[in-house]
Amino acid sequence: MTTPSTTTTPTGPRHSLAGPSPRRHRVGFAVVAAAFATAMAFATVPTPLWALYRARDGLPTVVVTVAFAVYAAGVAISLFTVGHLSDHLGRRRVLVPALALEALAALLLVLTPDVVVLVVARVLTGLAVGAITPTATAWLAELHGRTTSSRPGTAAVVATAANLGGLGLGSLLAGFLVGHLGDPLRVPHLLFLGLLLVLVLAVRAVPETVADDVRAEHRPYRVQRVAVPAAARGRYLAAALASFALFAVLGLFSSLAPSVLSSLGHAGPVPGGSTAFAVFAAAAASQVLLTRLHPDHLVRLGLVLTSVGVVVLGTGVLAASVALFVGGGVVAGAGVGALLKGALATAVGLAPAGSRGEATAGVFLAGYLGMAVPALAVGVSSTAGVAFTVSVPVLAGVVLLLLATVAVALRATGPVGSGHGEHQVRA
Repeated sequence: MTTPSTTTTPTGPRHSLAGPSPRRHRVGFAVVAAAFATAMAFATVPTPLWALYRARDGLPTVVVTVAFAVYAAGVAISLFTVGHLSDHLGRRRVLVPALALEALAALLLVLTPDVVVLVVARVLTGLAVGAITPTATAWLAELHGRTTSSRPGTAAVVATAANLGGLGLGSLLAGFLVGHLGDPLRVPHLLFLGLLLVLVLAVRAVPETVADDVRAEHRPYRVQRVAVPAAARGRYLAAALASFALFAVLGLFSSLAPSVLSSLGHAGPVPGGSTAFAVFAAAAASQVLLTRLHPDHLVRLGLVLTSVGVVVLGTGVLAASVALFVGGGVVAGAGVGALLKGALATAVGLAPAGSRGEATAGVFLAGYLGMAVPALAVGVSSTAGVAFTVSVPVLAGVVLLLLATVAVALRATGPVGSGHGEHQVRA
């Protein structure tokens, strides 16, 4: 999921390439955007299917959250091991194999819709998404820069829409397919298998934007490092904590929304898929609409909206109100979009130019921990007999506590840019 790299691009050299026309770059931009959105959509196809797996195999809730957690782990591992390689290997050399890896995951689920295969496919999907997100984001920016467009912000908007919007569309489309077609555990994956195979071929024809001399360089391999600006450690850690909290909200709706809705009397794949779509769509919309806000204002607005949203959704579970749960999720989603954008901008603003990618990596590491750990805790507690009317409000309370800690820390450390430091603490 990702929510990784929605507003940033990997660091690395940028070179202009002679050859392909602006028209070819425009077409390539559209192809990469479609591939990015489709890859992210495939990551949330299982969201409305979790309840079907549970009903068919008699699985406890913890199995669902484990399948979700291994996806988040796969994203984090890939993000740190291969996500930055396209800067010198080339965009195409990373994106094409990553899309093919997702196609393999789809094929496995078409052939054998078994829960063990599902877990394996989720690992493969996470590994693919961790490579696709930074690569596609950077490629979109570079392709757009060669189209002679007068709108420099278009690439960032499209990348955001493809990333968060794709995550929402995947759950919505899967819920619709399950509600209207037979063999629900195979048909959605079969559709995405076809789309991914077509896009693998299409992406191979997109102009490369990393120069030949850069790709020819022989560089020693290293994993992406995490850098914490020493002179602004408090503010940076506050941004990372905000990332943990906001990804916890996304993790709840990506993995457990159908189960929570079922406990509220609205079982079925369509409500689960639609709810996840609404939350991710709100996050994408807030990022697109609030592009001009200063990072400090984005963080403040995100803290308020996310806090209000989690209070409302927690109250909705306690009051057995679907409207409050979904409405709170949408408000929280809008806050998550603003807070993620602000947290990333804060981390980038605190780091020296040569360490911005490493500073961003730390924020995402905290985020993927937030995506996996709280959802897994709710799943374990549900299997132990704890009702969602207890575990979800507790999760909402934990998120509120984290957001309050972030607000206090940011208030104590001053505005963005006040703590630049030349020395780094590396992990």
